[in-house]
Formats: sequence, C-alpha cells, structure tokens
Amino acid sequence: MPDDDAPPCGRDGSGFLDAARVRAALGGTRLAEVRYVRTTGSTNDDAAALLGDPSAAGATLVAEFQTAGRGRKSGRRWHAPAGCALTFTTILPAAVATDALWCVPFWTALAVADGVEEGCGVRLDLRWPNDLDLASRKAAGILCTSRVLGATAHVGCGIGLNVRRPATGSEQARTLAEIDPPPAFLSDAALHAEREAILAGILAAMDALADVLDRPNDVGRAWEERAALRGTPYRLQLDADGSVLEGSALRLDRDGGLVVDVAGRERVVHLADARVVR
Repeated sequence: MPDDDAPPCGRDGSGFLDAARVRAALGGTRLAEVRYVRTTGSTNDDAAALLGDPSAAGATLVAEFQTAGRGRKSGRRWHAPAGCALTFTTILPAAVATDALWCVPFWTALAVADGVEEGCGVRLDLRWPNDLDLASRKAAGILCTSRVLGATAHVGCGIGLNVRRPATGSEQARTLAEIDPPPAFLSDAALHAEREAILAGILAAMDALADVLDRPNDVGRAWEERAALRGTPYRLQLDADGSVLEGSALRLDRDGGLVVDVAGRERVVHLADARVVR
C-alpha cells in the first residue's frame, strides 16, 4: 500500500493536490466546490452519504488516497498510487431522471475526455462500458453511485484517473508492475501533466455538459461518435458462464448495452453481464 503521507508524484514535490487552485479556476460554475482530504475509504461511499443533501449539490470529493477504492465489478479494486492519480466523486448539481441513469457513466466519460484534453492535451479513447484508454491501456475508470427517489435520482460520478507515473523503483511502481494488463498514465504522453489543471478541466466540462443529461439518447449518440464505436472489435467475458464473445461493435442499445455483430448476428451485452477482456 502506498504511503499517503509521502506521495512521490506531486507537481511541487509535496505530492498534495492544490485544491484552492482548482476552486479558483472554477469560480462562477456550478461545480466550484472542491472538498479535499488526504485519505478516505472511498469517495463514492462518502458521496453516497450526501446524495440528496442540498448543501452537497455540485460538490466534488477528492481524496489523495482511497483505502477501499473499487472497480465496477464486485471484488475488483481500483489501484491509484497516492499523489499520482486523481480519485474523486462529483455530486451532480441537479437530480437526473431515473430512467436516464444508464447514460450517466457515458456522459461522465465524455466530460473526462474533454477535460483531460483541455487540461493537458492528451486525447483518450473511450472503451465500453466505463473506461478511458491511452494507447490501448486503461488510464481511467468510472463508477457512479445514485440515490433513487421515484422518478428522479441524485447521482455521484466516481472517477479514477492515472496522471503521473510513479518513480521507477518506488513502492508504487512495484505495486503497479503486478497489474495485468499494465495501466497507462497521462504523463506517458504529456510529461508536464498537472492534476490541478486536469481536474479543473474535467469539472468545467461537466458544468458545460450538465444540461445534456436531460437528453439521454443524445448522450448515447455523442459517446458512440467520440468512441468511434461502430466496427471496433470487442472481446467480452460473460458473467453467466465465463465464455468469451468476440465481435464488432455496432451501437449502444436504449439502456446502454453494447450491440455487437457476432458472425453476422446481432447480440446485446448488458452493462451488468460482462467485462471487456483486453
């Protein structure tokens, strides 16, 4: 486990995020409130306890290190070395229609992609259902949490983004070496990637795109276009029996499932039923 008291990846040598700089960059937007802590169990869990609280609407909870960060599938952890990554959950400023919840991870991916490109010039690729890749390796993952109240829901958008690769020989680098396939970091393509500029870019993009959540089908089409989805090859391991399905992506279905052409036959793979095999 990384030592969160002495992270090695910071812009100024301290390794700690300058949250005040991020707040200043977001002045006047709906997402200017950034709450920063050194360590927490999970920013998603912290956000879940605040969903529906008007005073938390639009707040972003950032942790330097999560002791219980997790991935989309049960039992899968998100490994994010302290000081090297951005791990945060943004509570959306307005409720979302319950029947539009499926589009929130795709909307989040669009905002992350736009914000990263604005913040450091790196263009990430979108991978169904919730990943962003750099040179075919995972650089970011998305996991949303919600509180449903009838026809509407309050939502927290959880994001883990690898920014600066740990120093060679460090404990963090040794931990990452055990991950297969190996992750990507934005600094692989942008040497001077700064977490503050990238986080501000992502939150500014969320603010700019907030109204699009009222049009979930538009979100789906925008994600398909940004991902260059049609024709992209996918290998998917089905949870039901462990079998691997291979085919070419066609589109998203109305609930965010992936429609795949498998030997000339359309198959729909739902978000909860499979994982991408890299």
